[in-house]
Amino acid sequence: MLVNKENLANVFIGLKTTFNNAFSSAPTVWEKIAMKVPSTTGQNDYAWLSKFPRMRQWIGDKVVKALEGFKYVIVNNDFEATVEVERNDIEDDNLGIYAPQAQGAGESAKQLPDEIIADVVNNSMTTKCYDGQYFFDTDHPVKQEDGTIASISNKGSQALSVASLAAAQASLGAAEIAMMEFKDDEGRPLNVLPNVLMVPPALKGVANTLLTTDRLEDGKPNPYKNAFELVVNPRLKSRTAWYLLDTTKPVKPFIYQERKAPVFVQQTDPNADDVFSRKQFKFGAEARAAGGYGFWQLAYASDGTVA
Repeated sequence: MLVNKENLANVFIGLKTTFNNAFSSAPTVWEKIAMKVPSTTGQNDYAWLSKFPRMRQWIGDKVVKALEGFKYVIVNNDFEATVEVERNDIEDDNLGIYAPQAQGAGESAKQLPDEIIADVVNNSMTTKCYDGQYFFDTDHPVKQEDGTIASISNKGSQALSVASLAAAQASLGAAEIAMMEFKDDEGRPLNVLPNVLMVPPALKGVANTLLTTDRLEDGKPNPYKNAFELVVNPRLKSRTAWYLLDTTKPVKPFIYQERKAPVFVQQTDPNADDVFSRKQFKFGAEARAAGGYGFWQLAYASDGTVA
């Protein structure tokens, strides 16, 4: 093939089409547990998370919910995936080897949010959220009706279990109750209703049994059958940790912040330095994004270390 402007355009149109098809068909899971927040600058400030807005009876003057003295900023990062195309391969019509790479770049671009949110979840027990505590922690400071500060936990250690009713209640049941009892700074329930159970592949069997069987291993009725949607996330690093989430609210437990959606990019100038010096054209994907934490009250995690 003659390497000229027209032929190069056709080559990279084909690669872009392959990229876009793979991008469109790649499966993702992040939408089940995170919300997408558009970003128009290098970072977003989430100080507003310090207030969980609730309606109240209007008696006298309005009560303005002031932001607490917390500062929580999520800074966007740059991401890329780049493939080199040898000029000789274009001249020799040997372009079939690049189709799988274009597909891989497209799939990776589509699943970038999955990668980002998985990192957020994997680090959630050691990374701080808007209140200055780890997202999953035993001592989130919450103001009480009388003005005092109480320590509230959204983190446990019980292993997910179907061994008996008592074991199931001590793990999944305790997490559900804890979340449903979360209150605002006026002592009112936040109406948290967990709906998603997320586990790593190692806990898929236990979680599936817990959510589908009529009876537990001790023969007692299973109160958690069909109680939650199961999300198995292969990107979770811990083989024992599990997560109960409420994703029904406008704000989700996790945040995918998108500055620039993944896009196909190409370098096709035959006079570029890389082509002149190394006989290489390039294509790939670029994006700007980041991940972070929403309301900790919408999530509960157990490291699963206590049987």
